[in-house]
Amino acid sequence: MTVVNLSFAACGFLGIYHLGAMEAFLRNGDKLLGSLRACAGASAGALVAAVMITAPDKLEHCKEFTYRFASNVRQQRFGAVTPGYNFMLTLREGIEEILPSEAHSLATDRLYVSITHSKSGKNHIVSRFTSREELIKALLASSYVPVYAGLKPVEFKGQKWIDGGFTDSLPILPVGRTITVSPFAGMQDVCPVHRGSFNTQLRLANMKVMFSMENIKRLNQALFPPSTSSMQSLCDEGYSDAVRFLRREAWMS
Repeated sequence: MTVVNLSFAACGFLGIYHLGAMEAFLRNGDKLLGSLRACAGASAGALVAAVMITAPDKLEHCKEFTYRFASNVRQQRFGAVTPGYNFMLTLREGIEEILPSEAHSLATDRLYVSITHSKSGKNHIVSRFTSREELIKALLASSYVPVYAGLKPVEFKGQKWIDGGFTDSLPILPVGRTITVSPFAGMQDVCPVHRGSFNTQLRLANMKVMFSMENIKRLNQALFPPSTSSMQSLCDEGYSDAVRFLRREAWMS
């Protein structure tokens, strides 16, 4: 089997789908994990990629945090944009809780984070982290949606950055095969089955998705999280879509 990478799409609160897929890989994907070179992602996808590389044992902890965070946002009068609600602080606390002390060493050259330069609008992929704080800053920068998550872009290495999902929502790495994971029905390796009546494809910052009501609904849920039970269903769906992929590739262990 050739060298493989995993790339997780930008998707806000639908990152719970990625956690379901990650669970399937950890439980049933020994063949895949044995050849895994690196993980990449943008926004919520970068957060899941970071956990996969540095703290796979914290998967349940990540799920609990995601449900709690989503419930917290749902309780705000205007969701994340409610005056006085600090979205980025809540996210930072979650990352702090989950990443181990040596996360930056584990992540260097194995984790690729997509970020967007706030002035030039150019995409950058970061894969070297000199400290845990620098890694946390890169992950926060990749997740910062202007206005929605606050008014100040994230500073990282002396420059200001915003969500990597705007410019490259699903990074493909140059070496080996990159297996793509997305909660939107489309052309990714692991994604929901398209059940719409149109076969029109849209390109969203490097991710090919199908034009469907289901995908439009999910784009909305990425920023305005659905109920906990709906999120649990999304997590289960990520798990079963990843298992289907492993079977198709004859990689089930």
